[in-house]
Amino acid sequence: MGTAFVGGALSLTLAALAYPSMLGLDTVSTSADRVIANTQWGPLTESDRNFVVAVRAAGLWEYPVGFIGLQKGQSPAVKTASEHLIDGHAALDTTCRKVAPMLNITLPNVASPQQMGFVSTLQAAQGKQFDIEFANILRMTHGSIFNTIAKIRSTTKNTIVRALADQANDTVLDHMTVMEKTGMVDFDQTLFNQTTPPKLPKSDTTPPPPAPGQPMVVLTPPATATATPVDIDAASVAGGVAPAPAPTAPQQ
Repeated sequence: MGTAFVGGALSLTLAALAYPSMLGLDTVSTSADRVIANTQWGPLTESDRNFVVAVRAAGLWEYPVGFIGLQKGQSPAVKTASEHLIDGHAALDTTCRKVAPMLNITLPNVASPQQMGFVSTLQAAQGKQFDIEFANILRMTHGSIFNTIAKIRSTTKNTIVRALADQANDTVLDHMTVMEKTGMVDFDQTLFNQTTPPKLPKSDTTPPPPAPGQPMVVLTPPATATATPVDIDAASVAGGVAPAPAPTAPQQ
């Protein structure tokens, strides 16, 4: 009976909060392929811009959830997954904050109301229930964005956005994997929520713009960081990007 109750509560939670975990999955304009700027790194489309904002917004809720997991997680696997969240999103955030001014993109300082709902749910959960909801919510949200990253990576003509997509792909795959290693993911429920999301108003899935003059929130890498941001400086010189810290050959 206890197991059935936990499963039922989890299903209700996921159904109520279900994705997209990032802006852009069902809020992208019908003219998403429309070019909104021509840059030295290639044309920038609405989809490209939404993707950069989405990566930033994801970090704004998953990074603090990592610290919540370190504090409240009951199992070593959940604590390990929490460390991966902090490390991966700090590195992605560094790349986003470098990319945004180059492409004239305004980044949010707060995640979307829906994303903050995920945070509130995990703040309220206790004990074993926390571990279960942590693993399932985060596996669902990462799974929901995985195909979107692939689409951006395969279609964007902007080299900087492409490099961010490469980094995001590696990070999201890592985060999906560590959630699965907890052994707590209910794949039937998770995949159902990924493929049949509820329709939410755009205001719930869009992070608010920052207030004028507000300092940009920085997601600080942990002292034990292993994830590295993309070397965006290489793109500004050569039109291509190399992963940091690999050196780039001089152009002839």
